[in-house]
Amino acid sequence: MRILMISAEYAPLAKTGGLADALAGLSDALSRRGHDVRALLPGYGRPLPPGYVGSRAERIAGVELRVAQRTEGGPTLFVVESDEIGRDGRIYLGDDRDGARFWRFSRAALDVVAALDWHPDVLHCHDWHASLVPALARRSTLAATPSVLTLHNAGYQGTFARGVLPEDAQSAIAALEDDASRARDWVRFLELGIRHASIVTTVSPGYARELRTPELGMGLDGLLRKRGDDFVGILNGVDYSLWDPESDPYLSTRFTRSDSSGKRRVKLELCGELGLVDDAPLVGAVSRLVEQKGIDLLVAALPELLGRTRARFAILGSGEAWLEATLAGLAASHRERLAFRSGYDEALAHRIIAGSDLLVMPSRYEPCGLTQLYAMRYGTIPVVRKTGGLADTVSHFDSATGKGTGCVFEHADAQGLIWGLTTALGWYEDEGVWRRVVANALQVDFSWTRQSAEYEALYRRSS
Repeated sequence: MRILMISAEYAPLAKTGGLADALAGLSDALSRRGHDVRALLPGYGRPLPPGYVGSRAERIAGVELRVAQRTEGGPTLFVVESDEIGRDGRIYLGDDRDGARFWRFSRAALDVVAALDWHPDVLHCHDWHASLVPALARRSTLAATPSVLTLHNAGYQGTFARGVLPEDAQSAIAALEDDASRARDWVRFLELGIRHASIVTTVSPGYARELRTPELGMGLDGLLRKRGDDFVGILNGVDYSLWDPESDPYLSTRFTRSDSSGKRRVKLELCGELGLVDDAPLVGAVSRLVEQKGIDLLVAALPELLGRTRARFAILGSGEAWLEATLAGLAASHRERLAFRSGYDEALAHRIIAGSDLLVMPSRYEPCGLTQLYAMRYGTIPVVRKTGGLADTVSHFDSATGKGTGCVFEHADAQGLIWGLTTALGWYEDEGVWRRVVANALQVDFSWTRQSAEYEALYRRSS
């Protein structure tokens, strides 16, 4: 099949989080299965990353287009450049300007495809930034082409006051809305995509169930229930060529699933790098610092955890200013117990995930989560809240049966998190129990090789 991915992100060219990794991993896996996979995304004025080669930019359909590919092959990238989308390197501006930017991107995506001598069998669009494409395609030369819209995080819906959008966007969107939507003084990009896509997916079965409920549906539950069997949850996968302790380029000491003794050395080096005392269990967190991720719960729990346990903490992330400031303050007053690094550092993220004993993800909701999948590959035990994809991928360890891959706690509050971490730290103190849970985690397989087959079947169903 000829498959066109349309997205605001694609790793490593444009990445702010899991969307970019998931899209690149799925595209690679489908390409290996023999499909002609191409991805269309804005370039944001960024240079192509190492390992990619691209054509000179050509003017096509009102934008500049570069065709790029990795030197070792794989999916082809269509990289769109435009002053209206932006060339300053920023993926998102975080304000009303993003409405106009991603309207222009959606419009350009369809115009570029119409101008190419390559035509897709399916359009696979990702999140709100590309969710206008399935709607606009209904009134274009691609009207007969099936479309799939994947919700990677329905908490971000592309909601804008009509007046902040260009006039051509307002008129085009109004023509696609029903009477009730047209009467509002705001528009919601994601809603239009859900209404018009041939099939809607999200990134775990658990999140799909949650989104159908009024409590967790974020205002989309009624619309998603109406889609019936055309709304499905397919679990994300992992590209183990990038996340594997046997070949990870960011580790000076590597180890295997059958012999994880090298993990101890990775931990010692990480503690040295971060200035932590290394004679205790190490708890890692690599996350956006926002309330969705439950980082405020971790902040609230840390004083008690630092007092009650001997654990050390290594935290990497950026986000809400008060969370960054609070974590920085805790790190300053507990220098040998807690290290906090603001921002995102790919190499450090790999070392924290590989070197920690436990990885904490206390999310209030989590569509899928990738970090817990990475962690298990490195024998790092996830401590997660029972929600969405976290509940789908981590099973609570039972020391009586020896089954389970991590610690799963129920309640989205500081006490729930404290229970989860102290329970897992108790396993750590029992050498036999700890060996068992680590061995279980090392054996799980969430490779894209397995998950991509479900998308392949979905594309065939949509056509």
